[in-house]
Amino acid sequence: MPYASPEITSPVDLCLKGGVLNPAAVGWSRHPLHRCNLSGRWPRKKRWDYWCVMSPAFAFSVTVASIDYLGIVGVYLLDFQENRCFEAVRATPAGRGIHPGERVGEPVRFSARAIRVEIEDTGAEVRMDVRWPGLARQGLEAGIIVRRPPGHETLNVVVPWDTRRFQFTSKQTALPAAGRIRLGARDYDLPETESFAVLDFGRGIWPWRTVWNWAACTARSDASVIGLNFGGQWTDRTGATENGICRDGRLSKIQEPVRFDYDSADFMKPWRIRTEDSEDVDLSFVPFYERKLKTHLLVAASSVHQMFGRFNGRVRAEGVETIIVDGLGWAEEHVARW
Repeated sequence: MPYASPEITSPVDLCLKGGVLNPAAVGWSRHPLHRCNLSGRWPRKKRWDYWCVMSPAFAFSVTVASIDYLGIVGVYLLDFQENRCFEAVRATPAGRGIHPGERVGEPVRFSARAIRVEIEDTGAEVRMDVRWPGLARQGLEAGIIVRRPPGHETLNVVVPWDTRRFQFTSKQTALPAAGRIRLGARDYDLPETESFAVLDFGRGIWPWRTVWNWAACTARSDASVIGLNFGGQWTDRTGATENGICRDGRLSKIQEPVRFDYDSADFMKPWRIRTEDSEDVDLSFVPFYERKLKTHLLVAASSVHQMFGRFNGRVRAEGVETIIVDGLGWAEEHVARW
């Protein structure tokens, strides 16, 4: 069956007066063009910047989020060799100390009790500096540079549940990264030719309860670098998807929904991710680590099963050219009451 969502090519405000969805903002774009001018609607506004940087040996992530009545700052370092995850989360009442920007690329900063997160985007590169004393009783420091190759395209989508509930998401994959993370006395180096970053930038007005799947992968296919992003459940029946293939910095948008087939009683069993009505996406995902996080903070609660593993299979760019996929990434189920 046909799927269609308009491509946006010029700057646009996400909201009209009164904080309702701007109909002209609904669609997708190859570069972030939306100003996320959310207003009112307390406590339904959700705003976050999530970065994950992966090398063949480990993954490092930092999140800075505000859900109106609560701020959440978190980091984790997942060592693939030791099969261990070192993680810390700090919550702040009413999002104190967190000031989310309206556009992708605006500075992200948080500082409290010697914890420091600074993310600066110059356009050509993103500089991340993170300091978290006492993490895993060792302390963590990170200095990372994420490159933005000229013209690199990203996946930017507005998901409209209705005029009063909607989300802008910018998923940016296959961005080369370099730098070092120090945990205690141990250094984790990011070799630039083998390390890639993913950004999940989100701004929107959400329902109280939501379930979503998300998968991201960076792989090499012949001489090309492939970045994959797929989402499920949360976009159902909206006419929008967050599915796309970034090949050497050029985006192929997949309008068709994808299915996530997995065993929620045993998330470590192999997953399958595929398009519903075509053969544009047909991937297997075999996890090697399950990152579980259950959170109960005031009226908010969430359950996350983020699986790290290897993707294998094929995707089709523009529905025509078949690309063989073999690479590391993650797939998750997230149930949120927030």
